[in-house]
Amino acid sequence: MSPEKLSDFEARRRQNVENNAKLLKDTAELGAKIRKAAIPSKKAGSEKRKRAESTRVGPVRQSARLAGVSAESKDPLVKLEDMPVELKDREYKRARINGDLQLANLQVDGKRWSGLEALPSFAPKAKPGDRTFTDDDIKETTDEKLKSLRQDLDGLTLFEGWQPNDIKITPERVYALTFHPVLDKPVVFAGDKKGTLGFFDGSQKIPDHPEDSEVPLPQIGAFEVHNRTITSIKIPMFDQNSVITSSYDGSIRCLDLATQVSTQLWAPEEDDDELGISCIDISPEAKDTIVFSTLTGSLGRGFSLNPTLPHLLATASLDRTLKIWDLRMIKGEGDLAHPSLLGQHQSRLSVSHASWCKSGHIATSSYDDTVKIYDVSSAAEWEPGHNITDKEMQPNIKVPHNNQTGRWVTILKPQWQANPADGVNKLAIGNMNHFVDIYGVDGTQLAQLYGGGITAVPAVAEFHPVRNWVAGGSASGKLCLWQ
Repeated sequence: MSPEKLSDFEARRRQNVENNAKLLKDTAELGAKIRKAAIPSKKAGSEKRKRAESTRVGPVRQSARLAGVSAESKDPLVKLEDMPVELKDREYKRARINGDLQLANLQVDGKRWSGLEALPSFAPKAKPGDRTFTDDDIKETTDEKLKSLRQDLDGLTLFEGWQPNDIKITPERVYALTFHPVLDKPVVFAGDKKGTLGFFDGSQKIPDHPEDSEVPLPQIGAFEVHNRTITSIKIPMFDQNSVITSSYDGSIRCLDLATQVSTQLWAPEEDDDELGISCIDISPEAKDTIVFSTLTGSLGRGFSLNPTLPHLLATASLDRTLKIWDLRMIKGEGDLAHPSLLGQHQSRLSVSHASWCKSGHIATSSYDDTVKIYDVSSAAEWEPGHNITDKEMQPNIKVPHNNQTGRWVTILKPQWQANPADGVNKLAIGNMNHFVDIYGVDGTQLAQLYGGGITAVPAVAEFHPVRNWVAGGSASGKLCLWQ
């Protein structure tokens, strides 16, 4: 890398450091206006800062596996059956960060931050740019209500400021993504493979600059809050000042937007890579409770709480099943304790993700190249220990969908919009042809979002919880934002 290019990057990095605190402060102030829970007192914030300053950060021990003594084969020719390869390709040499952190802007070398290009996809059926839902599908829609909805969603356009290749929200591959629930502007948080939490303010405009000069890059904040892959990002509606993250490093942390302190909420007593957290969810009723699953299968390999009946849990697993559990009935004791299993459905290949929406529908993605939708809207009538028949556990809808992500693309997961302002329950899922697909609860395709400048699969796709804004993150850390 030439000295001139390094100098350009350093100037950009320093400018981002100056703007970073302001971005977080603005986001925190907007969230404070509409959240229901009060912001912690100044005294509490002071105590957090004191803990952060006095906490010794760093590993105190390493197991043999974390030190890399037992090697795992990374031969791409090894047949892994149903197991997504990204779970077999985890790192074991980075020790978990313990304690609280007073965050500073992430510093990376110029080559890694500015030069990382989109990684190739080896999915045999992907055809980048080949649309499977077009304007003709909308024009030929005879149901006027459906046609109007399709027109509205198809009218979403890519962020007008910068091209997706210019919005590098994280240094590495995006694994988790969410919108801040603030309604004033789109603010996106993303977590990557190495534990970096990045955020982008979608209201910013390209600053004035001489016509003969390069377009200034957007302002992007990035903090290293974990030492391994960030698997979930949650911002509770009842406390929009908190950004809660989970990681394969086994910890759950909370970033306070006001103080910029990342607090460790939970971690195992020992650095055991088998205790890596694959997913978290937060009950809207029990506000002090976070439910999580681990890579060893505790609660499943991916799960979703029913947003209106949070005692019901849906899990997806590498054992090819979708299972529904009841947290009101815990069976067994000690390490054998588990919720009551109400019913299950088995797919032909592994089930990557289960997502439960307000209407009582569950959406799953599977390596059998389908998105399945299950109607369990009668769940409100279930008594503890209710038995769901095999017939009732059959999916109502099977949507053909290429889910062969391979080694280089994050697993495609259907994600419902939490509280849609238009009252239409719909989900977003990445498309291997470099789009994001939108479906309704009946499996009807409502839109296929696209745009110029998208050079990689926006695999991690999410709706804003209320507004019809959609974001997608790619393997190169780039962000697509539709408004």
